[in-house]
Amino acid sequence: MSNKFDIAILGGGPAGYVAAERAGAKGMRVILFDKRALGGVCLNEGCIPTKTLLNSAKVLENAKEASKYGIQLEGSIMADFGKIMKRKDKVVRKLVAGVKAKMKHAKAEVVMAEAVVKEKRGDVITLVADGNEYQATRLLVCSGSEAAVPPIPGLDSSNVLTNREILQLKTLPQSLVIIGGGVIGSEFADFFNAMGTKVTVIEMLPEILTGVDEDIAAFVRKEFTQRGIDYHLNAKVTELKGKEVFFEKDGKLQSITGDEVLLSVGRRPNVAGIGLENIGVEFTPKGIKIDGNCRTNIPNIYAAGDVTGFSLLAHTASREAEVAVNHMLGRKDVMRYQAIPGVVYTHPEIAGVGLTESAAKAKGIEVETRQLPMAYAGRFLAENEGKDGFCKVIVGKKYKEILGIHMVGGACSEMIWGACALIEAQFRVQDVEEVVFPHPTVSEIIKETIFQF
Repeated sequence: MSNKFDIAILGGGPAGYVAAERAGAKGMRVILFDKRALGGVCLNEGCIPTKTLLNSAKVLENAKEASKYGIQLEGSIMADFGKIMKRKDKVVRKLVAGVKAKMKHAKAEVVMAEAVVKEKRGDVITLVADGNEYQATRLLVCSGSEAAVPPIPGLDSSNVLTNREILQLKTLPQSLVIIGGGVIGSEFADFFNAMGTKVTVIEMLPEILTGVDEDIAAFVRKEFTQRGIDYHLNAKVTELKGKEVFFEKDGKLQSITGDEVLLSVGRRPNVAGIGLENIGVEFTPKGIKIDGNCRTNIPNIYAAGDVTGFSLLAHTASREAEVAVNHMLGRKDVMRYQAIPGVVYTHPEIAGVGLTESAAKAKGIEVETRQLPMAYAGRFLAENEGKDGFCKVIVGKKYKEILGIHMVGGACSEMIWGACALIEAQFRVQDVEEVVFPHPTVSEIIKETIFQF
C-alpha cells in the first residue's frame, strides 16, 4: 500500500480521532500515529477513568443516604476498591475498542508508534515512525499534554504520582496528599475521600479551582471540608523527601506525610521531539501558535487540543479538530472560544460557561449578576434531599446580553450545553423568554435565574 496520504495526524486523542473520523468521512486518505493508546489522555488517563471512579463514589454516597428517601438498606455499606478499579479498566477498554472501530469505519490507517517530522518539501511533509517513512500533504498536530513537574526538589521522585500512576493503584491508600487544588486535584480528592482515605490538599493560591466562579469554588471547598478534606491555601511546596511534603504557609515551614502523594499542578504540551522545529513551526510560551482556523504559520500544518496550550479540554480539542479539517476541505468555519463549557465532576458537580464575574470586571465590562438556589427548581428539591447548590448568571449591564452562566449542584454537567447555546447565539435576557424549558427539570433554574433581571 502507498505511504502517501492526504492528512497525517499526530496523536489519537479527542482531537486526533475526531479529525480522522471527519476527514475519512469526506474521502480523505488518513493516517494517524499514536505512541501509547488510542483515545489519548482523556480516554485512558483522564476524563473517562476518573468519571467512572467518581460515579462509584456517587453510588456509594447515594446508598449511604438512601434512608433520606425512604429506602432502608440492611447491613454495612462499603466500597470494594479492587472491583471499582477493575470496572474502570473495563469501561476504558470498551471505549478504546469503540475508537478503533471508528478509525476502521473512516478507513484511517493507524500506526501505534511515535512519528517525527523529518522534512517538508513543497506541500509534501515526510514523517518517520518505527523506521518507516510516510508522506502527507497536510499535517494535524494533536500530540496532547502531560503532567507538569515544577522544579521543586523531590517532585521528580518515583514516590510522586501523577494522574497516570494514581489510576493504576492496586490498594487504597490510608492517606493522600494532593499538591494542587485545581480540577484534577479536586476530583481525586472527592473520590478518595469517599473511599475513606484521609485527604489533604496543598494549594499555592488563595482558593481552589482557579477559573471557576469564586462563589462556587468557596462553596465546594466548604462542602469538602465538612466531609473531612483538609486544605492548606496560600501554601507553597518547597521540597519533598520521600512521601513527606514540606511547604511554607504564613511564613512558617510545615510538613505533612501521606501514604501517597499526587502531583496535580497543571499540564504542559507535548511539543518536544516530534520534529516541528525542523520545518519552522512557530510556538508561543504555552504551545503551538495557531490562528482562528487552527492553522500554524505554515499553511498546510494545523494543530488542535492541548498541544496549543490554550484550552486544555477534550471538547475544545474535538471542536478545534473539526475546524481544522473543515478548513482543509475549503469549508468556511472558525474556532470560537466564548462559549466553551468547563465542568468539574465532583459531588456536587460544577459547570460553567462564559465569563465569571471577576473575569468580566478584569476586562472592564460593566455587568449585573443574579443568583438562585438550585432548590428553586422543584425537581432538584425532589431528588437532592438535604443538598444545596445554586445558579449564577452574569449579563452586560447596558444591553443585558448573557455573558456567563455558572452552576453547582445536581447533574449540572448535563444541562450546561443549553447555557452554551444561549451565549453562542448571543441571547439577551429578554430573548430567553421565548425558549420553552421542560417542567419539572433542574434546567429550569437557568431560565428562572435569568428572569431575576
